[in-house]
Amino acid sequence: MNRDIALARRVLQQAQADVITAGQKPNPQFSWTTQNINPNRGVNSGPLRGKTVDSIFRVDQLIERGEKAELRVATAQQLETAAVEDVSDIVRTQLLTLRGAYFDLLAAQEKFANATDAAFLYGKTIEAANLRRRAGDLAGADVARIQVDALRAQNDARAAEADLVRSRISLAFLIGADAEAARIRIKSTWPALDAAQVLQAQAADMVSRRPDVRAAQARVAASDKARELAQSLRKRDVAVGLQYEHWPNQADFNNQGTGNSFGVAVSVPLFLRHNHEGEIARAQADWYAARDFLEKIRAQALVEVSKARGDLESARDRLVRFETELLPQAEKSAAAAEFAFRNGAIGVMDLLDARRTLKIILIDASTARADHAKARAAWQSNTEIASIPYEGRRVPDYQTKDVKP
Repeated sequence: MNRDIALARRVLQQAQADVITAGQKPNPQFSWTTQNINPNRGVNSGPLRGKTVDSIFRVDQLIERGEKAELRVATAQQLETAAVEDVSDIVRTQLLTLRGAYFDLLAAQEKFANATDAAFLYGKTIEAANLRRRAGDLAGADVARIQVDALRAQNDARAAEADLVRSRISLAFLIGADAEAARIRIKSTWPALDAAQVLQAQAADMVSRRPDVRAAQARVAASDKARELAQSLRKRDVAVGLQYEHWPNQADFNNQGTGNSFGVAVSVPLFLRHNHEGEIARAQADWYAARDFLEKIRAQALVEVSKARGDLESARDRLVRFETELLPQAEKSAAAAEFAFRNGAIGVMDLLDARRTLKIILIDASTARADHAKARAAWQSNTEIASIPYEGRRVPDYQTKDVKP
């Protein structure tokens, strides 16, 4: 379970709950008041209804005007839509991060395998060098040079192993499997080189479909509704009250006949000190801020799309050169040097130069594969927009799943 995705879904649940809250009408309010209690005479020793107190039972109801409830719901629904898009964007960005960690681990595995093979091959070379030294065909100093490079190869293998461990931990954290980091292995191969036509998608279309842009658009719509809601505060709400009053029918205490009476009350606010100018100004500023943020997100998305296109083209060209030219030539040269050294045709320095060149090319080739794979993932994060099922007004109990590349 990815933690960032789980948190984003909780925020969505909060936004969906806010929609429910926004649609709730004000509850009526009940009050009970007793008054006219005479401390000298007391309240009488009779039944509760005969107590000499003035009892008032009242119910008040606030009646909203200016479509405030509808505007609150519309604002909350737009914010819910933005939260849905936020989850989609978190899925998109976390999937990109996951793919990056995945390919980093694949590269680390490949580099560790190459480093281990190189260390093993140096062991075989030392055996061949000792045979030539005993035969008088190789000086002891040359054997020592090979042994030094063999020790360096062992150090390189140990460093590659440490990098492998770090890559496993990073991937395990992203999928919420921290305790299983040591057991993570990747068995798949590198993604194939894409054809050139995959880069023909229109940047403007890709930007408009990105969830972060859609979320910003929803927030602009929400701020527009919030602006209307602030304007509606100038429509006075009316509070209506209905009350029942009881006073015991005792002539020495009152002259109200039966002692029961009813009343109606209406109250409205008086806009004498302010007319909600601050709320309206704040809502207007929020609307402008939401529009500015949308423009920023659009520009940022366009830059990311263009950068992803350029990075993928560059990484693809670099990998093609490694796969078709550099790596085959380096492997061929190293194999020829190994054969020539075993047969006494070349010296130690030529062999070591061929080995070092091959090691550098192998490392660079692994890096180029990882760069191409990650550039491809970055491009896919813009062309294959992630989304989640829209749950409507219901507050769902999400069951999060691990995200795989």
